[in-house]
Amino acid sequence: MTGAPIVRLGARILSSGLDYLDWLSGDAFIKPNAHVGEPVGIGIVGCGFVADFYAASLASHPELAIKAAFDLDRSRAERLIARTGGTVCADLDQLLGDPAVSIIVNLTNPTSHAQVTRAALEAGKHVYSEKPLALDLGEASALVDLAKARGVLLGCAPCTALGDTAQAVHKAIKRGDIGTPRLVYAELDDGPIHKMQPWEWASPQGTPWPWQDELKTGCTLEHAGYHLSWMVMMFGPIVTVSGFSRLVAPDKTLPEGDKLNLGSDFSVGCLTFSSGVTARLTCSTVAPHDHRFRVIGDEGEIFTDACWNMDAPVWLRRFSTLGLRAETYPVVQRIGLLRRLFGLDGRLSDMRPRPPWRGRFRRHHIDYALGIADLARAMQTGRQPALSGENALHVTAALLAIDRAGSGAEVIPSPTVQGPAS
Repeated sequence: MTGAPIVRLGARILSSGLDYLDWLSGDAFIKPNAHVGEPVGIGIVGCGFVADFYAASLASHPELAIKAAFDLDRSRAERLIARTGGTVCADLDQLLGDPAVSIIVNLTNPTSHAQVTRAALEAGKHVYSEKPLALDLGEASALVDLAKARGVLLGCAPCTALGDTAQAVHKAIKRGDIGTPRLVYAELDDGPIHKMQPWEWASPQGTPWPWQDELKTGCTLEHAGYHLSWMVMMFGPIVTVSGFSRLVAPDKTLPEGDKLNLGSDFSVGCLTFSSGVTARLTCSTVAPHDHRFRVIGDEGEIFTDACWNMDAPVWLRRFSTLGLRAETYPVVQRIGLLRRLFGLDGRLSDMRPRPPWRGRFRRHHIDYALGIADLARAMQTGRQPALSGENALHVTAALLAIDRAGSGAEVIPSPTVQGPAS
């Protein structure tokens, strides 16, 4: 056996090893939290791919219980309820009229978010929506106003700002570990997903990933909210935003017959915050995977490399004259031993999460029910949820500004500059 067969065999072995890591770190090993009392009733609207992850997370939150579900494809609602218990509703009105349901969890595709949330609020239900809150700023603002008028709560994903990793970064900054924070570099490059056969992806329960929605909505509205919600939590309201977005790979190879109106697959946003911090956020579904989040201060930097993992380690690097000089040498940058010797990679922060050993193998880990649980506590205590509609509206305004900026940059005349060689 030589050549290509050996390469294919090696690839299968490596792929099986990655599958084992997925199993080893899976939700089957997550233990539920303790809870005493009657759980808050949840109604799921939209029982597709992400609903499977919400259901798995809800299993570790006994203070919440799925009471009913509705999907335009009834079979998907039936599969979900078969695992969780509850009622399969014939239509949205039946679900909204169920007195056992206190919170509607809106997991429909992005084009339906505003419509479903509006119907639920008008029915007097509290709502937790997947992001984005809406695809139009006027619609998003109207939803926030409607929730206030009806006296119900509105919350919105993503919930990763409530996770241990984001909270650890926040606490370390507040403690002064890096001095005064000045600058944020955040990356949410998710790899060239069109080259990874996403039409074959499915949840552990077998529900296909909605890759068409992902590509049509675009990387900014789908993903940039993760880092932006962290920044707003840490540095206060956004004051200014300037953006650039573009479809840089319009000729994606897709399954035959799929002709999509593709959204942007690359964007950059530069933002300033009320605290004085400046940030640069890069987002794409073309560049290789990179989920780093770095906060640079006067005395050092604190960073994590996996914003979709609520248990990701947090690293602290304190600046020194020797280290800052050493990093200007390419040989030091290239050799891991030298990087460690000069402290360029920092050390684990004492604020970092400390997950069970299985958690160290996770690619990404999000407790999708964390935001719902916070909204339920807000209902019971009379406060606004941490992931409030107002916060979601604020983040949505920035997302839309970046996404809708397009590539309307000034054209620089260059009559004497030759183009690339043919």
